[in-house]
Amino acid sequence: MALSRDLTDSCAARGIGMNITWSTSPADYAGSDVIVVVSGVPRKEGQDRTDLALENAQVVAPIAEQIGAYAPGSIILMITNPVDVMTAVALHYSGMEPRQVFGLGTHLDSMRLKVLIARHFQVHVSEVHTRIIGEHGESMVPLWSATTIGGIRISNLPAFLDLPMDEMVERVKNTGSFIIKNSGATIYGPGDAIATLVQTILGNENRILTVSSYIKSEVHDIGDTCIGVPARISRDGVVPVSIRIEGSEQAAFRASVEKIRAITRDVFEKMDELRSSG
Repeated sequence: MALSRDLTDSCAARGIGMNITWSTSPADYAGSDVIVVVSGVPRKEGQDRTDLALENAQVVAPIAEQIGAYAPGSIILMITNPVDVMTAVALHYSGMEPRQVFGLGTHLDSMRLKVLIARHFQVHVSEVHTRIIGEHGESMVPLWSATTIGGIRISNLPAFLDLPMDEMVERVKNTGSFIIKNSGATIYGPGDAIATLVQTILGNENRILTVSSYIKSEVHDIGDTCIGVPARISRDGVVPVSIRIEGSEQAAFRASVEKIRAITRDVFEKMDELRSSG
């Protein structure tokens, strides 16, 4: 209750009139447009996101079932890590359509890489367009072939020769751990990224952002899992965009998909065992 009052004050300070309430009843999911799921065990310093998979699946599964029962017309935005696996868990246990369930995925990773590229080329961040696809984790895949500055492919710019690509990607991978180590949790970056995605849905903006979504054959016929890909986001939900990428990127993406697919399959098998024995 105290937090809802504090948030109401914050909105008022920005000239936004809003009624913020709280509840512990799943029945209050009914009528929701977007439900953001953040429940789960937080990642600790030095812990890989995938280490949380089974533990957080046991938290997310019943929530997804409740959403499917009380708000079957809503859109689920999954934040809980490992986000690609938890997106698959939410999709499976909610019984909802793939377009209705997606995860934060590599949206924030793409923004982090965008900042590093802008600094290297000494341009405004809005001039940089880049994407990271694949796992939100160690096997993420930067699409250098699709990266542009001011509409110009970066490989056509002289400063590209000095671009420390590997170093940049490693920094993106380790940024979350660095913040957790020094501040205890990542807050502002994910918070703004989540707000952007919710606004994109509610505003029916039809933007293409890189999020965790269920793919079939959109990327070189690689798929059958939830993972970070470019997707069109609107009031109707999230639809992956068909793309073609270069050979090395394609191989790296395939490896990332296979990794996440294997972890997801393992989690589902263990969840079935736990539920049948319980």
